[in-house]
Amino acid sequence: MNKNSMVIEAHGICRGFRQGPKRVQVLTDVSLAVPAGTSMAIVGASGAGKSTLLHILGGLDRPDEGEVIIDGQSLWQMKEHERGDLRNAQMGFIYQFHHLLPEFTAVENVAMPLLIRGIDAAMALKSASELLDIVGLGQRLDHKPGELSGGERQRAAVARALVGKPACVLGDEPTGNLDERTANHVFDQLIELNAELKTSLVLVTHDMRLAARMTQSFELHMGSLKPI
Repeated sequence: MNKNSMVIEAHGICRGFRQGPKRVQVLTDVSLAVPAGTSMAIVGASGAGKSTLLHILGGLDRPDEGEVIIDGQSLWQMKEHERGDLRNAQMGFIYQFHHLLPEFTAVENVAMPLLIRGIDAAMALKSASELLDIVGLGQRLDHKPGELSGGERQRAAVARALVGKPACVLGDEPTGNLDERTANHVFDQLIELNAELKTSLVLVTHDMRLAARMTQSFELHMGSLKPI
């Protein structure tokens, strides 16, 4: 991917939801471009539609109107399995809650995106081990999620998002459940990846200190996205 190319482009995104007899419009004509290597924060009140926008950018939710282009390809002109392959190759996802698979160890959970991609198991596990060491879990490789603390589970989820060296990481309050020290450590690693690998970061957050460290910040308010 050319370093000056756009990793994600969103044009005229509209999304609403029905609540009883009423339809609530969450996103109204939202457009956004994410250049390679950019770090971007999206802030806003609870219920403003930040997570909805993030899911649309990652191809996890379909807008009512508008288009999302990832790596030059229009998401909704692709077949479902093609979108899945594109997400696996180009995107990393971090959620507020870890979503680790309980029957697998930490290293197996982190290696999963690479295994799905068809990478040799030994190589995938080695890459996963290295990422877990970076986030401070080098001694917890063989522990299952139920044997890890909440902070450890979230750090494993962060490692899983980074393991494939994606073009863009989308994070929905990725440090929201971590103590301040651990949150700072994890965020430092995200910034390091952003700088070294030119991996774009698009993070939804309530933490204005985190947002201030990003290249760009936007506020989602009344369905519209505005730079701040």
